[in-house]
Amino acid sequence: MRGRVITLGLAASAALVLGIGPAVAVPGGSDLQVVRLDPDPAAPGGLTTVHGFVANGGPLRTTAPFTVLIDLPAGFTAEGPYFPTTCRTAGARVVSCTFGPGLPPFGSATALVPVRVNADVPPGTRAEGHVRVVSTDDHHTANNSTPFTLTVG
Repeated sequence: MRGRVITLGLAASAALVLGIGPAVAVPGGSDLQVVRLDPDPAAPGGLTTVHGFVANGGPLRTTAPFTVLIDLPAGFTAEGPYFPTTCRTAGARVVSCTFGPGLPPFGSATALVPVRVNADVPPGTRAEGHVRVVSTDDHHTANNSTPFTLTVG
């Protein structure tokens, strides 16, 4: 037994010297990025659709789920049904859409969120919203958000 304890201790010491430690979760090899798409204009009281378009710049397939968040400005209201069906209202003006792992390199995913322009928003209004993507798998987060412009015609 004593010889076994010494052997295990030496193996642990060697691992520390060589820099081999316990497994630590690191981001995967995907690069999720949001692509800007401005919705079509809509009249006061009218409906348009925000496209939360996310692309995987690679080089690897996503190994974790990711969430697309649509943040709406004041004067605009999300109105389901949403696509995909995993989308949920996550606050007064936020819609959260979850996608499973497996998005291939150079593949894309799109959340579709119908948006109603409040009837009191005057024609000519231009308001900024945002699309964001969040994932533990993404190794480059600088391109994970972009604005979009809602135009009232």
